[in-house]
Amino acid sequence: MKKSIIILGVAILSFALVNNAMAQATATQTVSLAVNAVYKISTSGNPSALTITTGTAGTNALTSVSDNSTKYNITQNVAGTVKITANLDAALSAGYTLQLGLASTKGTSAGSVDISATTPGSAVNVVSNIAMGADANQVITYTFGANASAGTLASTNKTVTLTLTN
Repeated sequence: MKKSIIILGVAILSFALVNNAMAQATATQTVSLAVNAVYKISTSGNPSALTITTGTAGTNALTSVSDNSTKYNITQNVAGTVKITANLDAALSAGYTLQLGLASTKGTSAGSVDISATTPGSAVNVVSNIAMGADANQVITYTFGANASAGTLASTNKTVTLTLTN
């Protein structure tokens, strides 16, 4: 009988130890997650000065100059409705043209677009149908042209604004 009580006592003690080892406490939390629309655009700097120095005798259009030394980057997470627009801070005088071209692997480039007459209220599309994700190190090309009949133009700075928008 003593052997039975000892065995029964060991069994009860073993069960209690196993039961305590398996006991646990838990707590729960609710985490609210969201991702807002993200529109980010940056450029690598400013292009070189665009200075027209020559033309062809008998032709009003002087020889245009170009620069494609700068790049742009975008990141956006909005499905299929995003575009890049461009405008100048103030329109150029008649006889001078500034064209802008943006390459794109995520959207549809409009090619070389005349931005000479654009202002903050009249931006033009330069890339459309941009897919979600990132487009990095895409080339920006500026082409400046002038007519001889427009005369000379003292060095002037124009601000070009690129806007990533839906």
